[in-house]
Amino acid sequence: MPLKRPTMEQMSEIVKDLGMSMEADRIREFLTAMEGNFQAYDLVDAMPDDMPEVKYPRTAGRKPGAEENTHNAWYVKCEIKGAADGPLAGKTVAVKDNVCVAGLPMMNGSVTLQGYTPDMDATVVTRVLDAGAIVVGKTHCEGFCLSGGSHTNSTGPVHNPHKMGFSSAGSSSGSAVAVALGEADMAIGGDQGGSVRLPSSYCGTYGMKATHGLVPYTGAMPIEATIDHLGPITNSVEDNALLLEVIAGDDGLDPRQYAPRVSRYTEALGKGADGLKIGVLKEGFGFPTSEDDVDQAVRDVGIKLKSLGAQVEEVSVPMHLMGPAIWSPIALEGLQWQMMRGNGMGMNWEGLYITSLLDAHAAWRQRADELSDSLKISMFVGEFFIKHHRGRYYAKAQNLSRKLRAAYDKALSDHDLLLMPTTPMKAPPLPEPDAPLDIYLARAFENIPNTAPFDASGHPAMSFPCGMSDGLPMGAMLVGKHYDESTIYQAVDAFSQG
Repeated sequence: MPLKRPTMEQMSEIVKDLGMSMEADRIREFLTAMEGNFQAYDLVDAMPDDMPEVKYPRTAGRKPGAEENTHNAWYVKCEIKGAADGPLAGKTVAVKDNVCVAGLPMMNGSVTLQGYTPDMDATVVTRVLDAGAIVVGKTHCEGFCLSGGSHTNSTGPVHNPHKMGFSSAGSSSGSAVAVALGEADMAIGGDQGGSVRLPSSYCGTYGMKATHGLVPYTGAMPIEATIDHLGPITNSVEDNALLLEVIAGDDGLDPRQYAPRVSRYTEALGKGADGLKIGVLKEGFGFPTSEDDVDQAVRDVGIKLKSLGAQVEEVSVPMHLMGPAIWSPIALEGLQWQMMRGNGMGMNWEGLYITSLLDAHAAWRQRADELSDSLKISMFVGEFFIKHHRGRYYAKAQNLSRKLRAAYDKALSDHDLLLMPTTPMKAPPLPEPDAPLDIYLARAFENIPNTAPFDASGHPAMSFPCGMSDGLPMGAMLVGKHYDESTIYQAVDAFSQG
């Protein structure tokens, strides 16, 4: 059936929007001349889309009741059984709700996407099922993943597993909580500004943001392609290395992946810390939001690793303090251009497009008032700089991100790893439902100064628990060279076992 052709009114509006002046007769001439193009679109519309096969049977899942969702970690529960055997045989895996699981509802934390059901499995979902895992549900995340707190999901806040009424961080809030509570053995999270590592810090789990492009993002809703990451959240370093081993590697569908180098990460375990050179990053401590107990707990990690044979010394990377500023235009203008204006997918790349998600997400324009305030402020900033500054600050920040990467690479040329707090603070109380905007936004963005820079630079970075204070976990973070996740696992395992 032919696609509906544009009306004269629609064409007149397009001409005006493009800054042109044209008489009606001239517009009609162009409409006639465009018919050949429309016939090409008719042919494309008639062809079946080229989507990956959904390999494992499943039902539509179910919404959990309050009694089995005490912390609001879960959006939907299910049981999708994978292969009969494999490295993850019998392991239960939770999937962040910005990642497609065919047949299961997906809202990505926002009421504006509610009602959408994907028609494909993300590559990481297929890989965990191929490895013998059981997918047990979709976990709540922040509103379109735009918060480092856990209070922006349209269904309500996700509570800290160690203290109700406190933040579990975000945006992979439900994934970390489900793992910390023992309701799933492992979880998939996403990370654009720290969203795997932040909830791991607040919840006491292990969270790896691998090198940009190591884990295929295919089938997850993008925010901005140059900072999009997926990664594992687990209760042990062993499980984390095992899950990364399963999900890492080129899938041929994601242009974020540029010759990724995969390793057997589990083989890094048990090697100890002897001979490792670790730089304690001076600029990663002492922020205005830093808590003394967190800074000291992370410094104690360095002391312990030194006692286990590592060489540990302070190192300075002054540009680290500019990292969040460099990240900001990339994230804010990028998300407005790709995720919002581009209906989640954008253009100008050869990756797999989830056309059903693109169609569903485009409806945000009819419900924009219902978007989270943390997304709204991000859109406002991004739109202003795109509209009034032509995207030059996005472009300049991308250029500066190479200098940022080089600054870390220089420090890593003399050290195997860099050590710092994941978050400057422990989990704060959740903001009240009627909290002023400044408090709401502070809880959403205050905890990213050490995490966001490594989304911009692409370096692998892992959060791991390093102690408790006031009944809440504290997280340390190790950063390594590109594609050197194995050395991070080696050091984290040595610390955990030492």
